[in-house]
Amino acid sequence: MENLDQATAEDNESLKHQLLGPSLTKAGQDSVSEVIYNASKGSKFFNNEEARDRNLTHKIQRILAHKRQLERLDLSRDLRRADDYVAELERSRDLTQIVVHIDCDAFYAAVEELDRPELKHVPMAVGKGVLTTCNYHARKFGCRSGMAGFVAKKLCPQLICLPLNFEKYTKKAKEVREVLAEYDPRFESASIDEAYLNITKVALLVYFLALPLLMHLQYCDDHNVDPESVISMLRQEVSERTKITISAGIGPNAKVAKIASNKNKPNGQFMLRSSRDAVMAFMKDLPVRKVNGVGRVFDRELGAIGIKTCGDIFDLRAYLARLFGEKAFQFLARCYLGIGRTRIQPADDYERKSVGTESTFGDLSGLDALKARLRRTAEELSKDLDRTQFKGRTLVLKIKLHTYEVHTRQVVVPKALHLADDIYSHAIPMLSKLDKEMPGMKLRLMGLRMTNLVSTKKHDLDFFGLRSASPGGVGGKRKASQIDDDGTEWEAWPDEEGLHVAPMEEPAGQEADEIDPHVREPLEARPQDDQDGKQGRETTLSPKKKSMPEPDRWHCPICMRPQAADDKLFNDHIDFCLSRQTIREAVESSASPAPASAAASESKRGLVLGKQSPFKPPSLQPGR
Repeated sequence: MENLDQATAEDNESLKHQLLGPSLTKAGQDSVSEVIYNASKGSKFFNNEEARDRNLTHKIQRILAHKRQLERLDLSRDLRRADDYVAELERSRDLTQIVVHIDCDAFYAAVEELDRPELKHVPMAVGKGVLTTCNYHARKFGCRSGMAGFVAKKLCPQLICLPLNFEKYTKKAKEVREVLAEYDPRFESASIDEAYLNITKVALLVYFLALPLLMHLQYCDDHNVDPESVISMLRQEVSERTKITISAGIGPNAKVAKIASNKNKPNGQFMLRSSRDAVMAFMKDLPVRKVNGVGRVFDRELGAIGIKTCGDIFDLRAYLARLFGEKAFQFLARCYLGIGRTRIQPADDYERKSVGTESTFGDLSGLDALKARLRRTAEELSKDLDRTQFKGRTLVLKIKLHTYEVHTRQVVVPKALHLADDIYSHAIPMLSKLDKEMPGMKLRLMGLRMTNLVSTKKHDLDFFGLRSASPGGVGGKRKASQIDDDGTEWEAWPDEEGLHVAPMEEPAGQEADEIDPHVREPLEARPQDDQDGKQGRETTLSPKKKSMPEPDRWHCPICMRPQAADDKLFNDHIDFCLSRQTIREAVESSASPAPASAAASESKRGLVLGKQSPFKPPSLQPGR
């Protein structure tokens, strides 16, 4: 009987952890799980979370059983591989950069308080069915973003909930970004209320051979001040010009800077010194849940095997690839070392993966009413596709039942779509099929997302009939998309936990070197039936092809095509391109009253072949 009571207590504790959700990392959210548990108990939301928690508990039991098996094996080879990778990461550590993460304090709520100052002193939130953010008075009661509105009302009966006004928030975000651009013109918008800046002394980008030479002189060098003073001035200027406050984290890379920005919230800043010892000490006692990319599911899995803090990762490094997959191990190794990306660039320089839209509403049923909602969603997606200048070849429908179960369906369409009528006509069969599978279904959320994107931007054609390449890949848009706790990639309006690395029109993303537990690639085959607590997940995506290492390529400075990294072949190709260039110049010369200068052509040829060029690669010799 005593063991049964203990098991029940442990189940309750894990469910409380599950109910607390992504806001475990938020300021003022560390001790409200008991309140949320009692407030939501008996609701459909609670029942769904309870089922997901049971599934996760069973999965953790399998992980522990696997670990016990591994403990009886010789893992010396796994240990050597892990140590080699850690040593490789250590050699790549870059402490020369100063990266800043900026996060607006309770952004939506702060913007609303500007129009209604009386709300500054009372608990208030933005969002009806689901809270998108709440002020710090509301957080004292346990309210948080991502929380169901009825739960928030139980926690704080006097809570004032305002409807969303994205136009207002976008306008204010633009004001903030205008200030940021004065400190780093190439700052990176991570979401509507977040940004990364690089304020290092000098960032110099030199493109190979005939490509443009870009120089970006950054703020610290220009003004001869230390980073903390720079960010203090930036925060003060944002406050004076926009009337809202921001918090900042300063560190040698984006990973630690983001964590640091939450240390002294609200309206504060924290700097982590750029030394290996400082970074290692900072990460050692940091709970893994505080790292962007570790969700509540992965947090519980890691905790089960004894990893509570980033410092615990090293002792179990030999087991991680076997238990969670190679990508998860590599991610955790970076967490242990405190290594993250240092390249900060505008969001438009990233490749966009998808465009989507979704909305939450009151319980909605009846096929006609659902079709009307689907039509509006298709129109919204069409507008987003036109705005971002994309079409898509794969259409994904996402629904959330009134029981909080999530289902997705996808279809590969015959041709790339962007018009609302086409999107709607291909989405209707998926919705009808779901309605037949679940007669009388009631929805509280519906969304559409387009993937496998094709850019509709017009590109100039050069002499060779090639389109000019964008620096950020196809479309030159935003990077990875938001992955919900149910395992589905999706778009969400950013502002709070789990939505953080997301631009307004793109699903949230993690840092480039971070992962979500739902995209781990285990080395062993595992059952796929709701092991991640993915209650109601229906979509089975096509397996990804293993990426092969790309050979070294040199880009021809004439036609811009990548060529084999071989001196003779590369020079032969350049000769071929130059012969075409000479033909073109001859044609232009005959059509022009002023003859073209042959010296210009000879000068260009000399530049390409390494003659008189200070930027030639060491392996490209002048004489063939």
